[in-house]
This record gives sequence, C-alpha cells and structure tokens, in this order.
Amino acid sequence: MDITLTRLEAEHSQLLSSKISAEISAKGGWIPFSRFMQMALYEPGMGYYSAGAHKLGAGGDFTTGPELSPLFGAAIANTLLPVLEGLKSKGLASKILEFGAGTGKLAEAILNRLHELGFSLDAYEIIEISPDLASRQQLRLSHLITDQGSSTACRWLDTLPQDYDGVIIANEVIDAIPCDVIIFENGFWYWRGVTFENTQFAWKTGKPVDQNELPEILLSGNFPEGYTTELHPQAQAWMREVAQQLNTGLFLTLDYGFPESEYYHAQRHDGTLIAHHRHHVIPDPFHLPGLCDLTTHVEWVKLARIALAEKVDDVFLSNQAAYLLDAGIGELALELANPKDAETFLPISNALQKLLSEAEMGELFKVFAFSKNLSGITAGQHLQDLPGLRGRNRL
Repeated sequence: MDITLTRLEAEHSQLLSSKISAEISAKGGWIPFSRFMQMALYEPGMGYYSAGAHKLGAGGDFTTGPELSPLFGAAIANTLLPVLEGLKSKGLASKILEFGAGTGKLAEAILNRLHELGFSLDAYEIIEISPDLASRQQLRLSHLITDQGSSTACRWLDTLPQDYDGVIIANEVIDAIPCDVIIFENGFWYWRGVTFENTQFAWKTGKPVDQNELPEILLSGNFPEGYTTELHPQAQAWMREVAQQLNTGLFLTLDYGFPESEYYHAQRHDGTLIAHHRHHVIPDPFHLPGLCDLTTHVEWVKLARIALAEKVDDVFLSNQAAYLLDAGIGELALELANPKDAETFLPISNALQKLLSEAEMGELFKVFAFSKNLSGITAGQHLQDLPGLRGRNRL
C-alpha cells in the first residue's frame, strides 16, 4: 500500500521510533509487545492518541458507530434512561461517565435524546487521554449545553471515581488497551516481543509463558506450530477496576470481538492484532509508529467472568444489530424521516445498513453490559428488562 506522508508526519513517526528503539536497547534488545503498543499509542506527546491528529470519521483512520449516525447514541440513550430515572427517584445524582469519548458525537447524541425525552441529566463526565480529542469534545458539548439551556454539568476527569453511582459507557475502548502477544512453538507457549534490527522493528520470541497466565482453552486445545494470539491482562485489570468502582448502576460497552471459543479457534492462526491508517487495515503492527492505530478484538468471556467475580448482578452479551434493534433504532429512524421520501431517508438507511448488517458492523461488534445493585432502582428487576438488552444473552 502506497502511503504518502508529509514531512512532519515522517519526522513524528521517526522520532517515536527512535524513542522505542532506545528503550529496546536499554532493555537488552527485547520488550514485550504490550510495551511497544503502549508507547505507539500513548507515549506523551508522541503516541497515536497522545499527539494531535485527525483520527475519526471520513478524513481519519477509522469510523465508529457515533460517527455514522446520531441514531446510534439515541438508541443507547433509550437503554440508559430507565437507570437514570431510577437513580434520580432514589435521590441519587443522574450521571453518565464515558471512557474515550472520541469527537464527542456519542455524548452529543445521548444528551440530545435525553433532552427530547424531557430528562434532565445532572452530569456527563468523560475520561479522555487524548488532548486533541478532549478539545474537540469540549467544543462540541459546550455549544450543545448552551443551546439547550441545560443544567447538565460536563466534566473531564483524570481517573475513574470510587464508589460511582450512575452509568458507565465505553465505545470502542477495550480494543485499544495494550495487549501481549504469544506464540506456540515446539509444544509450548512463548511471549512474542519486539526487537530492533537492521533499522526496523521485528518480532522476537522471548521466555515461556507461565501456565497460570494462560486461559484453559490454550492449555487443552490442539494448536498448530507457529499459532499466534493475544493475552489481555491490562484490559482485564481495567474491567476489574470498573466493576469494583461501580457502586449502583449500569456498565455498557460496544466493541468488536468474539467469545473465547471463537477468539482462540485453532484456525485463527495469526490472532486479531491489526493496525489502521487512513481507513486501511494494515497487518504489520510496526508500520509507522505514532501514525497508525493498533487494535485487537475483545475476548468477551474472560471479561464477563471478571465482572461476575466482582459481585455484579448480571452480565449480558449480544451482537450490535440485535442490541440496536431492541433499543429502538428502527423507530428512531422513522421519527426522522418517511421511508417514502427517498432523498431524506436514503442517508439514514445507508447508516443503518452499516450499523446493522452482518456483513458490516452488526455481528462482529458486540454489546456487553453488567449491572450492580440495579434491583429496586429501575421499573424492572433485572438487567435484561432494559431496552436493547431484552434479547438472547450469549453468555
């Protein structure tokens, strides 16, 4: 693939590459892939998410659900509303906390929908590690709050508050949490790390993986020589922290991924790690550090087990299409335009096609949720009484 870089882009990537290679040298010629991914994405002032760059939408590197249509966020608001109303009825503040809010379009759509439904949200809080995206969020949401005359407080936080009462959401966040890579060789699993040789980054096999760090399916399965996959200790630690700190309310996340049996299928020989640049999928994770997004698919079963271990009430997993349809995205589309008016309805229909089609985002993207102390807060008694979560639970 031919990618023409500006001089500043080339210099930026080279500067970050030099910093990563210097760390590899200081560590004896090898670092775990998770450290490479951490630096490539989050190195202060240099990583993909830490330096200013246009990342989302038609002119960026990838497109998310909120970028495709405000109906995506409006449908999510339908799920959240009963929980927010229940919190308020119990004398608690009605709050939403979003991890990694992108351009702010999801927050905007949720706030607009809640406003249409006559609900006054007390606070919309955001944890955002990208200064560039945080600035875009502040600009978008400050105009929204002013225009609506709303009393909703928009706040940007550095860390997840303890004992949080409210709703926590995360759209396409877990896939960008640094992962480790392992490889099956000569009957054993080994860490697969990164070295720097001949002026470029390259894979290098490290020490054997302790069996206690491996999922049972990798110990009992029949895997071919050279089979490569990912482990996700940082994503699991993040999920544990969220489950611990949510006191009363709902957690909801959307991301692409598979349950354990599909994630570690013997035919998934090369794992799920990929890079994105200018709407191209790039299999080489070492391509243009600092300019490419790095992601892996989410393994949902382990995250569900972690949440359950932290005493959540219920867990739920479904695909995005089933979730959005049950949350009322079809009815929301009909509120916007008449299907007989092709000129107005066609763009809406095209967005729905991408969000719902099995060939697009409908099946690959999953919705995972858990509740904590929800009984007695909402009109229903269970997580699966909420719009969007009333379908078949895949867990």
